[in-house]
Amino acid sequence: MHGHQLRLLAEQEHVNLWTDITVGALYGAIKRLATEGLIVETRVEREGAYPERQVWQISEAGRESLRSMRLDGLRAIVVKPDPFDLALTKLDTDRLDHLPETVQGRIQTLEAMIADSESHRIHVDKYLTKAEKFVMGHKTERLRAEVAWHTALLERLPDIIADERARKDTPDHD
Repeated sequence: MHGHQLRLLAEQEHVNLWTDITVGALYGAIKRLATEGLIVETRVEREGAYPERQVWQISEAGRESLRSMRLDGLRAIVVKPDPFDLALTKLDTDRLDHLPETVQGRIQTLEAMIADSESHRIHVDKYLTKAEKFVMGHKTERLRAEVAWHTALLERLPDIIADERARKDTPDHD
């Protein structure tokens, strides 16, 4: 498969929804894969007046790496730190009155993301395998969990704000 074919396939498969790889970054990725020996050039072809294209295939080392990555992907649990959590623990005590509005805005944004995710899933449903459909629902469920957490936070904000105001007057508080 040459780079252009791979790019078209990536667009067709909507890789941007599954990974943090952009379609435009594929050519750089091809070079890195070739440098690492994970793909090998099988031939160069030319159609009409178009430029020559290198055709690549996965190497045995690439197959082994792919097997390993698949297994790692199935085993690894990824929970990334959320900058919001740090910001919540280091509040600006002069802006505490704005916090409920900020949290409510985050809830609205998350709910819009859920609606977009569900709309997109409905739109592409006929093209998806059973596993892909299930995976697409995973994002939505994670977003719903975020809404539930933020809603609980919103309910506890009066206590959190009162605590921050009380701590503001202590000598150890910055």
